[in-house]
Amino acid sequence: MDINELKQKLIDYAYTIGIDKIGFASADPFLELKERLYQHRELGYESGFEEKDIEKRAHPELTIQEAKSIIAIAIAYPAKMQDPPKSKPGEYRGMVSRAAWGKDYHHVLREKLKLLELYLEEQVPGVRCESMVDTGVLSDRAVAERAGLGWVGKNTNLITPEFGSWVYLGELITDLPFPPDVPIEEGCGDCTLCLDHCPTGAFEQPWQLNSQKCVAFLTQVKDYIPDEYREKIGNRIYGCDTCQQVCPKNKKINFTHQADCQPEHELAKPLLKPLLTIGKKEFQKKFGMTSAAWRGKKPIQRNAILALAHFKDRSAVPDLIDLLRKDERPVIRGTAAWALGKIGTTEAENALHSAKSIEKDQEVQEEIEKALCMLSDKEKSD
Repeated sequence: MDINELKQKLIDYAYTIGIDKIGFASADPFLELKERLYQHRELGYESGFEEKDIEKRAHPELTIQEAKSIIAIAIAYPAKMQDPPKSKPGEYRGMVSRAAWGKDYHHVLREKLKLLELYLEEQVPGVRCESMVDTGVLSDRAVAERAGLGWVGKNTNLITPEFGSWVYLGELITDLPFPPDVPIEEGCGDCTLCLDHCPTGAFEQPWQLNSQKCVAFLTQVKDYIPDEYREKIGNRIYGCDTCQQVCPKNKKINFTHQADCQPEHELAKPLLKPLLTIGKKEFQKKFGMTSAAWRGKKPIQRNAILALAHFKDRSAVPDLIDLLRKDERPVIRGTAAWALGKIGTTEAENALHSAKSIEKDQEVQEEIEKALCMLSDKEKSD
């Protein structure tokens, strides 16, 4: 079969299985990307969640030796929720980023890519191909940009003309020499809204994100969140959408046609206090089908504690005291102590003094001291 004819057949098939955009790129090494990745590592800007081998990230031929082309796909997800539940005193809610609203996108994209693989194998028996999503060795955004799906904006997200940056990305490496598509020219112009509105100033410069400062990254770590970022988290319990929300290219964009990507209100904006005591089985039952569950319940619970401190929710003080006294995890005890210091009731202060006399973990002790200092400073200023 003529390769151009096969390419068109594959495009037509992709749309029938719910893929919103598809593009084709050469499998040449990503040499500019490689240089940036090494620099990124030297500066300490990596998240630690990436593929460790930078050579594999930049050289598709290390995945498939005879690699000729890469097929990039995109699936649009919603940017808005219809009739979202609202926080109210005593029933405050957290926010989950839009990318984790529906079914885990890794599964959604892998299903589509597997169908593409099977279709290619039917058309060309013996074809070699390997697909990947997010945790694969290649950079999804670099592949998508080369394949003409969109351009990488100053906030390091891929921006498509049709769907803005509200898209999931995946790719498939193959040994078939598909004609490449033409990349789209960068379209951010002089705009710096994404950089200006980042809660933690995580963009060191346009197109350079320091993951160690990024709220989306911070909400996923399992250790303590550094002091200077705790109040910046707000009520985000997983991820952050700020740099996408302020992007003019995303204005009035909201695609809701992908059934798997639709939000469930109680998962996308869950009540905070129930998260403090949720068990492992219950957490998996409730959140397990979403991408927000991949790090387990501990980061979500820690973030819920910070969110309750953000709201200064006095009704949460008994629950926080219970965590401080009984939880086996030092990070949860320490974060609860810090939150009690932020909320600052007499009951909270008494509990902190009591915990100080029996707590054996050094870091938790330090968090208790911080909390008591906050309360002391508050008394002095009143």
